[in-house]
Order: sequence, then C-alpha cells, then structure tokens
Amino acid sequence: MEELDIATITKRSIHGVFALVSRTFFIQIINVIAYFLFGLYLSSAVFGIFFVVSAIIAFLSYFSDIGLAAALIQKKQPLTQEDLKTTFTIQQIIVVSIVIIALALSNVVGGFYRLEEPGIRLFQALVVAFFFSSLKTIPSIILERELHFQKLVVPQIVETIVFNAVALTLAIKGFGITSFTFAVLARGLSGLIVIYLIAPWKIAFGYSKESAKQLLSFGMPFQLNSILALLKDDMLTIYIGRILPLAQVGYIGFAQKWAFTPLRAVMDNVIRITFPSFSRLANNKDHLARGIEKSLFATSFLIFPSLFGLAILSPYFVNLIPKYKQWEPALLSLAFFCINGIFSSISTPLTNALNAIGKVRVTLYLMVFWTLATWILTPIAIGFYGFNGVAIASAAVAFSAIGVVFIVKRYVDFNIFGVIKSPFLASVVMGIFLYTLSPLIIKSIISFILMLLCGLLVYILIMLLISRSQLISDIKLIRDNLKK
Repeated sequence: MEELDIATITKRSIHGVFALVSRTFFIQIINVIAYFLFGLYLSSAVFGIFFVVSAIIAFLSYFSDIGLAAALIQKKQPLTQEDLKTTFTIQQIIVVSIVIIALALSNVVGGFYRLEEPGIRLFQALVVAFFFSSLKTIPSIILERELHFQKLVVPQIVETIVFNAVALTLAIKGFGITSFTFAVLARGLSGLIVIYLIAPWKIAFGYSKESAKQLLSFGMPFQLNSILALLKDDMLTIYIGRILPLAQVGYIGFAQKWAFTPLRAVMDNVIRITFPSFSRLANNKDHLARGIEKSLFATSFLIFPSLFGLAILSPYFVNLIPKYKQWEPALLSLAFFCINGIFSSISTPLTNALNAIGKVRVTLYLMVFWTLATWILTPIAIGFYGFNGVAIASAAVAFSAIGVVFIVKRYVDFNIFGVIKSPFLASVVMGIFLYTLSPLIIKSIISFILMLLCGLLVYILIMLLISRSQLISDIKLIRDNLKK
C-alpha cells in the first residue's frame, strides 16, 4: 500500500474535501428535491414504515465486520493482501449468516411491527442490498486509506440518482411503499458495479491469525463503540416504532431527515476524510491540532447557518405548500433536532480525532454515557411531550459536546473557541434577521426564496466582517493545494 508524507496528506485531503463537498452538494440537491416530492406523493405512515425498516437494517450492519474496516484504515503500517483477505473472509462469514437469519425471520419482523406484505418485501429488499454493500468494503478501504476521495464519491452519486429516479417514478405511479423496495435493490446493485469498475479488487478468501489479532485489537473496541451507537440511535427508532403510531414515527423521521441533512452533507464527508488523514498525522500533534481546527471551522461554517435557517424558515415553507400541511406537527421536533445537529457538528469531529489517534476506548466510554442518557431521557420525554419528546431528549444529550472538548484537549492542544465563534455569531445575526423580517416579507414561494438568499448574504457579510483573515487564509491554502 502507498505510504504518504504530510504534504501529500494535506494535498489529497484538500482535494478530497473539494471533491466530496462539491459532489455531495449535488447529491443533496437531488435528495432535497426527491424528499420534497416524496412528501407530496407518500403518506406519513409510508415514511414511518421506511424509517423503521431502514433502522432495522442499520442495526444489522453494525455487526457486519466487527470493526475490521476501521482497523484497516487506521493501521499505521502498510496493508498486506493477508489483511485484506482476512477482513473480507471474516466479514462475509458474518454478513451471509446475518442475511440468512434475517430473511428467515422476515415474516416474524413483519408481524412484530404490524407490517403488511409490501412492508415485509421492503425489509427483504434491504437485507439483499445490505449484502451488496458488504461486497464494496475492500475497494472502499483501499481508496479511503490512500485518500482518493474524489473516486469514492462516484458510486454515491450513481446510487443517489438511481434510488431517487426509481423511487419517485414508482411513487408517482402509486406504488406506495413498494417504490422503496425496487429503489433500494437498484441502488445497491448499481453502487456495487460502479465501485468495482473504479477500484478493481480480485475477490479472495483467506485467513491469517496474526493479521486478525492485530486488526481486532483496534477493531473490537471500535465495534463496541458502534454497537452502543446502534443502541442509542437505531434501536431507539425500532423501540419508538413499536410504542408510537407509525404516523407519529413518520413525523419523527421526517423532522430528523431534514434537520440532519446539513449534518450528513458536511459531516459524513469531513469524517470520511479526516479519519484516515488524522490517522496518518497521529504522531505529529502540531499538524493534528491544526487539522482538527480546520475541520471544526469547515463544519461550523457550513452547518451552523444551515440549521439556524432551517429551524426559522421551515414553518413558512410548510404553510406555503398545501400538501405539506400534513407535516406541520413535525416542526417542533425539527427545531430540536437542529439543536442536536449544532452540538453534534462539534462532538463528531472530535470523537473522530480520538479514534484516529488510537484513543478508541475513550470514545467507547463517551458512547456508554450517551447511550444511557438517551435511553433514560427519551421515554421520560415521550411521557411528557409525546412524539416530540424524542427530539427534545436528543437535543439535551447532544449538549454534552461541551465535555468532549475538554477531553480531547487532554491529548491535543487545539483552540475550539477561536474557530467556531465567528460562524456562531454570524449565524445568530442571520437568525435574528430572518426571524424579524420573515413574517413581514414571506407571502409566496418567490418571497421565501428571496428571504433565504438575503439570509445567506447577511451571513457571508458578517463572516467577512469578523473573520476575513481566516477565510482568506483558508481559501489560499485550498487554492495552492488544488494547483499542485
């Protein structure tokens, strides 16, 4: 495997950020348009079924490789064919076992959630797509470890286009939940074909005891971390899918989907880049600190204004689209999920940095706390506030990001306040501007778009006023490395 120096890491990381963010922006535009149309043609109950069934598959995926993929990316020594074959063999044994059991129990799952035949077929389709996804692991690891992120995004674009094209076509024709069934199969198969065209890897089976032992020393604690994340998020979704009506679960899923869209658009890309990049910088704490600061500034610069604007403007958008009135009960949940997103945009890069430098047990302890807090607070909040309690509890738990900052500073000396203060202040000013003028100006879709653009302009002007030198410095860094 190719080994990288700091200059190459910097260059490829910046190229990766540019490639992933720009292409993911395209993906998010497609997703936003698609989910807008889904909201017109599909009911909240259909959304609830898809939300719950997807969470079940996400639950299964946490057991697919027992942390070996992350261990391969984090490994400081060059990868060997024994590493790759051992990982692939262990993963496929686990995945095939899960697939067989899941398909055998599909009717039981359907009965537990009171799913009709189309819902059971969706579950089975997602299980098959889960198998397709497992076959993509080794090519993805090779590209990710070598920081070839511009290639990694191509299968994502293809999958997004295929999924939404198939799902929307069938939804418009009245297929209901079956629209998602065909779409997830088409997405899984298309992504598998594309990634092997981009990063061919000859599938091979094998097992090395020494390789497995070395990889599992990092992989097992990492996987325990992931399992706790599973209990905190996806198992919670499965739980609320059982105790709440599916229409209310649909409100939760709708609110979470929209509130986490900025987070997914930015954070997933930052994590995908910074985990292998930070792993390569683990022995150089000065460069690592600067890398953490740059990633925090990038995420806060993009996510803070997006979430402030979404929370303030979403009620106007729902009221302007007649068929979107059905989603009005989800607005309070959306606002609290936005609060969760703001704090998560800080804690997620920091826990990612801890994993990259090998402090996986520290993140494990953090995840134990978050899991316990979520499962204790959520049922209590549901008891007081109904389905909105899920989002309220998530916002309360996310507030613990403040503690994560102090923990990470024990290992790396970085300046958190210096990098997030400008985006936060600019977002607050933009939020006040939107909150004050929106009731007076927004009367139609055109005036809504105008208000959105004015808010964006206010944010950019404030950022130039209070953080001009940092913006210029970052733009110069990006420009110089893109030229290389």
